[in-house]
Parts: sequence; C-alpha cells; structure tokens
Amino acid sequence: MCYTQNRFNALLSACVLSLIATAGWSQSLTWLGTLPGYNRRSMAWGVSADGSVVVGWAENDAFQRRAFRWTASGGMQDLGALPGVNESEAWGVSANGAVVVGWAYNRSGLVRAFRWENGVMQDLGTLGGNNSWAHGVSADGSVVVGWAWEATGRGRAFRWENGVMQNLGTLGGYGSRANRVSADGTVVVGEAENAAGQPRAFRWENGVMQDLGTLGGSESDAFGVSADGTVVVGWARNAARRYRAFLWTASGGMRDLGTLGGNESLAWGVSADGTVVVGWAYNAAGQYRAFRWTASGGMEDLNTTYASLLTDGSVLWCAFPISPDGRYIVGTGYNAATGRTEEAFLLDTGPRCTAHNGDVDANGCVDDADLLAVLFAFGQTGSNLGRVDVNCDRVVDDADLLIVLFNFGGGC
Repeated sequence: MCYTQNRFNALLSACVLSLIATAGWSQSLTWLGTLPGYNRRSMAWGVSADGSVVVGWAENDAFQRRAFRWTASGGMQDLGALPGVNESEAWGVSANGAVVVGWAYNRSGLVRAFRWENGVMQDLGTLGGNNSWAHGVSADGSVVVGWAWEATGRGRAFRWENGVMQNLGTLGGYGSRANRVSADGTVVVGEAENAAGQPRAFRWENGVMQDLGTLGGSESDAFGVSADGTVVVGWARNAARRYRAFLWTASGGMRDLGTLGGNESLAWGVSADGTVVVGWAYNAAGQYRAFRWTASGGMEDLNTTYASLLTDGSVLWCAFPISPDGRYIVGTGYNAATGRTEEAFLLDTGPRCTAHNGDVDANGCVDDADLLAVLFAFGQTGSNLGRVDVNCDRVVDDADLLIVLFNFGGGC
C-alpha cells in the first residue's frame, strides 16, 4: 500500500485513538474508604452487574460493624441496623444494586438475616430458632439464601422467597449453610455436613442436595455459582490437607485451580458464564494475594496484572465477588494512601475480550486503522489487550493480523 504523508498521519492518529479505546485505558482501582466514624477497616462482599453499586461492611475502632452500600456518585451509605444493637453486615446485592442482603442484630441482641430495599431493612426471621444470616441474593432480589437456626439450635441452610423461609436440609449430618444462589434463584450452593460429620460443598436444586466431593481430603465448601447454576466454585482440602480453590461442573467434577506458587488458595466468586473465577491464593513467598483464574490463562496475581494501578505500594489481598460479565472485582486490600491494612476496593478491569472479525475500532468497517492498530500492538501479551487481540488468545500475533487481512474492506 502507498500513502501520502497526510493520509499516513491521519491513519496514525486513528490507530492511537483505537489503542486508547481498546487496550485497557478504562481500567481503574477505587478504594472505598469507610463510613464516618468507622475508620478501622472495611470489606466488600457484593457488586452489582454494572459495577455501580458495592456492598459490604465497615468497622470502627471499637470493632463494631455496619453494613454499607457504596455508589460512585453518593459514596458509602450506612444501611443502619434492625431496631436494637447497632451492628450489621451486607453480603450480597441484586443485579441492579437495589436490593441488599446480610445480617443485623435486633433489639433482643439476636442476629437476623435482612433484606434491604428503598431504605427499609426487613427481618427475614428464622427456622424456629433465634438467629439467622443472609449471604446471597438472586439477580432480581426476590430470592435470599443463608443459614438460620432451627428450634433445636441447629444451623440449617435456607432459601427465602415471598416471605417464606425454606429449610434446605443437610447431607445427612448436623448442619448446613447456604452461601450463594444462581441468577434465577433456583440453584443454591454452600456447605453441609455429611453423615460422618464432614463439611462438604453442596449444590441444591429442586429439593435435592448434592455432595460435590473434595480434592482428596475430607472437607470442602462452595462460595460461588454461575448464573445458570452449572458451575460452582469454592475450596476443598486435598490429600495433603491443603486448602485449594476448585471449579466444579457436572461433567468434569471438581477441578483444582492451583495457586500462585504457594500451598493454598480459595475461590470466592465466578462470572455468570462460569469462565472467570476470583479469590485469594498464596504466592511462592508465602504472601496471600487476590487472583483471577481463566481456563485459557490459568491463575494470575491481580497485583501483577494491574501493577500500574498499585504504584504507591498498595496490595490487593483478597478478591470476593465478581460482576456477571467478569469486569468488576471487589474485595479487600492494603491502601497505602490511608495506611489501612484492610480496605474495600472496586477494581474495574475494563471490557472483557470478545473475539471479532478484525474491526478493532468497532466502527463497522475493517480498514487501515484496524490494521495499524494490530501492527502497533504486535507482540503484546496479557489478558487485558482489548480488541487488538482479535481472537482473544492473550497475544497479538500473526493470527490476529490474518483475521484483519482476510476481512479487510468488510462493512466499508
């Protein structure tokens, strides 16, 4: 191809703009701080589908906790507590960020699962005992899961809907606890004791509680589930009695996701399609770090991948939930700016890679600008390359270039 200097300059400018738009420039790390008067630490346990709402709890110097709901425009909002003792925690949020669930003390000093919406905190009751805790909520906010005491004092996993709290039973043992629920509210995951008294990860659907097994040890627990309920993540003991993050499917069983070079790891959240898992793992130096796992890339340290956002020495300790599309990750870490060793964070990893036909700048035409964008990024590797990684294999190479060339002129 032959270019005039003006045309080349115009194409070069288009290429630069394309790279800015597609190579992860939208990535950001937001430290959420604490509530006024709650200056000790904070943790984030839930995030809305679009990343605009984060929920969790903040702790003051007297070790008292309050549930919060954070938005970019309004900051951290104190959700209060049930009438009585002044403590609460938020653990889950609906897809649109309007419904929050967690636990709070009531006026009798008992812990009760709550569902918060439009400023009203609703006590969800128990299974006949004194206490209950809510951990997860469906996408539309109508189904809540957690665990509650029976009249005998045994803790049992529950599923709450339309004012009715359903006892999900156990795996033959003493107790159980529900941690998360699928998007439509039909599949519940958590931990239950089996007849031998061993805690096991379970998957509950249509009244049937399934033992998901272990990785060679005797214990496991499930903390995350895909939107359709077919993928479950959590931790399990291996034969060496080490905690290891797992991913379970009906066809593949329980898969060990590995570590960051150390001995142990725990998975806490999974994307809606079940392809992205987050949690924490030990590295080779014995430090625990937030991780993200994908089938194609394995387990990566978020502190390494997003080192440019941590230039002040801050550290991402643990990643908990992840948004359905895999873009937004929340958890807790060390904020060097405030000196807090545990402060809630929101990590925006930017749009996830989607394979396409070579239209890098997404203007409907595969042209010179797209070709130059791939050429300028040629050789780059990583999970956050944007649309220049045309086939989403984490490297900009000949394959990406050939896709652009093969479709050159398409849509123009």
